Amino acid sequence: MPSKNTKFYSLILIGLDFVVLMAVFFIAYYVRTQIDHRDLLHTVYATDYLLGFAVIAPIWIILFASLGLYSANVYNRRLVEWGRLILGTFMGILLIIGWEYGTRIYIFPARLVAMYVTVGSFLTIGIVREIFRLVRSWLFQYNHGVNRVMIIGTSPATRDIAKSISTTYKSGFQVVALAGPKRYVPPGLDVVHFATLDPALKQIKKLRIDTIIQTNLYEDEEKNQKVLGASQINHIQYNFIPGEPEFYTGKNTIDVFLGYPMITVSQTPLIGWGEIAKRIFDVLVSAVLLILLSPVFLILIILQKIANPGPVFYISKRLSRYSEPINLIKFRSMGPQYGKRDAADEFRDMGREDLAQEYEEHRKVERDPRITRFGNFLRATSLDELPQIINVLRGDLSLVGPRPILPQEVKFSSTRTALLHSVKSGVTGLWQVSGRSNLSFDERIELELFYAQNWSFWLDIKILFKTIGVVLRKTGAK
Repeated sequence: MPSKNTKFYSLILIGLDFVVLMAVFFIAYYVRTQIDHRDLLHTVYATDYLLGFAVIAPIWIILFASLGLYSANVYNRRLVEWGRLILGTFMGILLIIGWEYGTRIYIFPARLVAMYVTVGSFLTIGIVREIFRLVRSWLFQYNHGVNRVMIIGTSPATRDIAKSISTTYKSGFQVVALAGPKRYVPPGLDVVHFATLDPALKQIKKLRIDTIIQTNLYEDEEKNQKVLGASQINHIQYNFIPGEPEFYTGKNTIDVFLGYPMITVSQTPLIGWGEIAKRIFDVLVSAVLLILLSPVFLILIILQKIANPGPVFYISKRLSRYSEPINLIKFRSMGPQYGKRDAADEFRDMGREDLAQEYEEHRKVERDPRITRFGNFLRATSLDELPQIINVLRGDLSLVGPRPILPQEVKFSSTRTALLHSVKSGVTGLWQVSGRSNLSFDERIELELFYAQNWSFWLDIKILFKTIGVVLRKTGAK
């Protein structure tokens, strides 16, 4: 996951590239039409040329982005950056020429303008990026724009990396804290030292840590999960030297850092623009659904009053993003006296120790005696979940996401589910279209982790359509 500083640097690069492209296009047109008085191949007025640039520039920037020119893995490597820049520039020009050939709508008034733009944009963007790289390196010397690093490890690599980062100002890293044996703190390095892991992780926010570098994995897997969980909850970059390659899943990138193999773990696309696009989609769809389904709501409210006397809705306390409590709205399916405490406690009060044990083991029971006859109908058809559309419109939930958990479920897998606690929960999810209540608790967690790490807009669309099929077939619903 890119740190705040790398994101800011990428945004500056986008702005610089746009300004440079605008200047190059303007100069190329001006030189060929105002200074060079030879006849032009095509008559392209300045207003049409500027309009053409307004269309081309965003496509050019997107093309650069697709080649990774705004990714730290590229712009921190000079040779790779220049190679991608050459490729991107030629691809951009070829797209323009192809457009002119296919539509007979000309953007360049002469061939020389295309050549000027090609050479000028490549050289100028490259030079401007080099100048900005020097400015950034100068700022690093004064600790501006650096990534504040916490190094965690119990191996000689811990000391080597800490020493290298502290003496290489071009790296843009500042070692703020080190968690591990005191002997691995390089002499003269002014850092906050933690002999054990837990105190270090508790100080992440106070120390304003941007990046965690773990130099070796602990034998105790729970400790490794704590480190990863801390980075996921705080949305900070996490790098490690792998000792257990199967330990992580998701879209990871492998690199070499100071001579050591390093994996950068991509936490979730559900932040930044992904989060914004998802929220806009949720608001639009939920608003339309509420209007279309309002007759269904009215009918169910009337039937609820007749067949299941008591409150129409059941408000359940759940935890969503960042473990924030929300009031989950559902049509009440249980008797009005139930659902106010942990299910296991209610089963024991009913004298059903067998159901209490079943619930504590699987977080569900096959035949719940608390559910009324009409409630069974609501659950079997998933109509009890319709009011959650209101939660989506309010911003409590997303249409698709991890299942909102009960407060008492936090204790079951707090480190394993750290990433799930950092994204917004959903009305439906990958867990629902892959077996619903037939899945075990651990299987559901695996599916939800996969969703959070591999989210895309089209994955949401696919899950929504699959949910409709699952509800109609009543697959796994109990």
